[in-house]
Amino acid sequence: MKNSRLKLLSSPYIVWAVIFIIVPLGMVFYYGLTDKTGAFTLENVMAVMSEEHAKALWISLGLSLLSTAVCFFLAYPLAMILAHMNVNQHSFIVLIFILPMWMNFLLRTLAWQTLLEKTGAINNLLSFFHLPPLNIINTPYAIVLGMVYNFLPFMVLPIYNALVKIDPNVVNAAKDLGANPIQTFFKITLPLSIPGIISGITMVFIPALTTFVISKLLGGSKILLIGNVIEEEFTQAGNWHLGSGLSIVLMIFILINMAASAIFDKDGEGGLL
Repeated sequence: MKNSRLKLLSSPYIVWAVIFIIVPLGMVFYYGLTDKTGAFTLENVMAVMSEEHAKALWISLGLSLLSTAVCFFLAYPLAMILAHMNVNQHSFIVLIFILPMWMNFLLRTLAWQTLLEKTGAINNLLSFFHLPPLNIINTPYAIVLGMVYNFLPFMVLPIYNALVKIDPNVVNAAKDLGANPIQTFFKITLPLSIPGIISGITMVFIPALTTFVISKLLGGSKILLIGNVIEEEFTQAGNWHLGSGLSIVLMIFILINMAASAIFDKDGEGGLL
C-alpha cells in the first residue's frame, strides 16, 4: 500500500522527466545520428573534427578550464572565511552571493557588456581620471570575466558547504599534535573539502563549456565557442542534424565530468546546501 502511494506521488515527476528530459534527449540523439533522409550516420558527430568546429571546441575547453580555475582560486579562500564566521555574519554574506543568482542571467551579462564597452561606465571613469581606457570587450578576457562573475557562486557554495561539515575537533587534534597551520590545511582541511571542490568544478565547468550567451555578448560574436556553433546551426542554418551531432560531443564531455564528480563525491557531500 505504501509503495503504491509513493508511486502515485512520484507520477507527476515521472511525466515531467519523460516530457522535458527523455523526449528532448531522444530527439537530439535521433537527429545527431541520422542524416536528412533518416539514415544512420556518424558524420554529424565526426564533424567536430573539422578545422572550424575543432577550433571552437578547443577554445571552449580552454576558456572553461581557465574560468573554472579562476573561480576555484577566488572561491576557496572566501569559503574558508565564511566557514569561520559566526552564524549571523556568514548567513548575510552567503545571501549576498545568492542574490545575483535571482537576477536573470541575460541581464547580468548585459550589465557587464555595458560596463566594459569602449564608451561604458568603466572607461568613462578611467577617462575622468585621465587614465588609459580598458579595451577588453570582444576579447577572451571579457568572456572569462563574464563566466567567473556568473558562475562564481556555484563554486563558493559547495566548497563552503564541505568546509562547515568538517569537525572542528579534527582540526584541533591536528594542532595539538604539533601541526602548523600550513600542515593542517594540506593534511586535514583540503582533503576533507575535496567533495565540495569536485562539485564546484562540475557546476562551473559544465555551464562554462556549453554557454553561448556570454561569448555572444562579451565576445561580440568574434570569438566562436562550440555553444555558439551549435546555437547557429539550430537558429540560423536550420541544420538540426549537425547541431545535434555537436551537442552529443558536448554531452560526452559533460558525462566524463559528472563521472569524475561521482567518483570523488560518492556520498554527495559537496552539494550547494
